[in-house]
Amino acid sequence: MVNRKQLDPTSGPWAPFGVQLRRSREAMRLTQAQLARKVGFDPSYVSYAELASREPPSEKFARRADEALETGGTLLLMWLQNKHSALLEGFPEYAGYEARASEIRIFEAGVVPGLFQTEAYATALALADVRRGTITRKQADERVTFLLTRQQLLKRSDPPLVHAVLDESCLRRPIGGPAVMQEQLCSLEAQFEVSHVILQVAPFSMAEHRPFALPMRLLTLPDQSMLGYSESEGRSHLERDSDRLTVWKRHYDRLQVGALGETATLDWIRAAREGTACPTST
Repeated sequence: MVNRKQLDPTSGPWAPFGVQLRRSREAMRLTQAQLARKVGFDPSYVSYAELASREPPSEKFARRADEALETGGTLLLMWLQNKHSALLEGFPEYAGYEARASEIRIFEAGVVPGLFQTEAYATALALADVRRGTITRKQADERVTFLLTRQQLLKRSDPPLVHAVLDESCLRRPIGGPAVMQEQLCSLEAQFEVSHVILQVAPFSMAEHRPFALPMRLLTLPDQSMLGYSESEGRSHLERDSDRLTVWKRHYDRLQVGALGETATLDWIRAAREGTACPTST
């Protein structure tokens, strides 16, 4: 290719966006001019967006490029994580890997995992941080927007397989009040119709046999390598050590076996939504 400038993803904060944009464009076999016509921008702007390392393209361009290149919201996700600072340090990097993962394993305690949160549920959590003075209202809005953008990966043409085990506490804590929680539980019910999503509940009866004390994520990337992510209060950690990740996977396998099966989990969610006695409590 003539005059094709090599891109260095480490040359500036916006360089990774440009690298991903070019990769996605070339995967679709589009020239810069062809992509420009699809997104309604000048070809020079596409070139600028690919080469820029320190100055951002516009949000409109990121959204339109995602649609034209069928990237499942990846470009907007990268744009948001660079523009906003309302996220736990380290989480934007994890989110970038999550957007490319072929398989996502989740264990969550206390709250519904972000990939499955309704907007009202996510907003209630964010506004609670506003009231505590942890973030501003503007940052709360940015956090919810970022979360809803992350969820687009579940709707892309080649979605990852997502296996989520929710501690029983996730479904018992009435985040946002009864109406918000009802909507959230209905949304979780709907996930049982989605072929690439598996949900299980880890009941309190697992007690000390639950292998994880804290929430965690385990990603399988397209090259079959794995990446782990965990959080504690105000801190996050990306785990890349293969030996430790093998242990995480072994623990997750045990978690799956000890958790309720899909049918029992669906019964539990329905009982929680209807306000009847949950099967795991009897």
